[in-house]
Amino acid sequence: MEYSDETLLPVWRANLLVLTHEVGAATRLARMMTFSASYLKLMLTGQRDFSEEFVRGVEAVTGLPSGWMDAPHEAHDVPDNARAAIDNEAPLARFRGTAHPVRKKAVLRPPEPIFGQSAAKKIDEDANDLDALRKLAYLRKVRDLAVQEVRRFERNLTHPPVDIGALRAKVEDVMAAADLDENVHADLAGRLEQIEKHRHMLIRHVEKLHELLTGLGESD
Repeated sequence: MEYSDETLLPVWRANLLVLTHEVGAATRLARMMTFSASYLKLMLTGQRDFSEEFVRGVEAVTGLPSGWMDAPHEAHDVPDNARAAIDNEAPLARFRGTAHPVRKKAVLRPPEPIFGQSAAKKIDEDANDLDALRKLAYLRKVRDLAVQEVRRFERNLTHPPVDIGALRAKVEDVMAAADLDENVHADLAGRLEQIEKHRHMLIRHVEKLHELLTGLGESD
């Protein structure tokens, strides 16, 4: 399978490795790009190709100069603002595109029989291919909308409007001040513990949901 971006792909991949060589940087960049960390790591290891649209998105999200990814760089070449954006997981733009490579444009030729195949049959196959591409484009569109909602929900879980620690402290103050029955005290303590336990469990489920969604529509 040939892609229009194949000549620069090795340079882009090498620069992605430069940007993510620090511990945890790949995960942070993946989140900034609204991708799963596992999918980005497939790109870094050469198991998945990616498009110029994704590369330009990396530049915009991290604050890199336009075209920075097109030339080889070393770690010391990464601008301070881009490194800070990745370190703090603070995207400077929102990426709404896809990483899927773009096929090279085919040379248009009039339909003709191939190995005895009729022109009408060839036209039908082309129409089926076009229909498949439209379905794939729609899948990616609705998938990206779902991913945005999942990420918004995840941010609310990891940064809730109410400080969980402060909430627990206030309830524990009440427990200490009141002359509580042993069962009531245990019930209150248990509720606090279950709230925190289920919050962490819910975050893990949302992270897995995000990972599954971002992989849809991206296989070759």
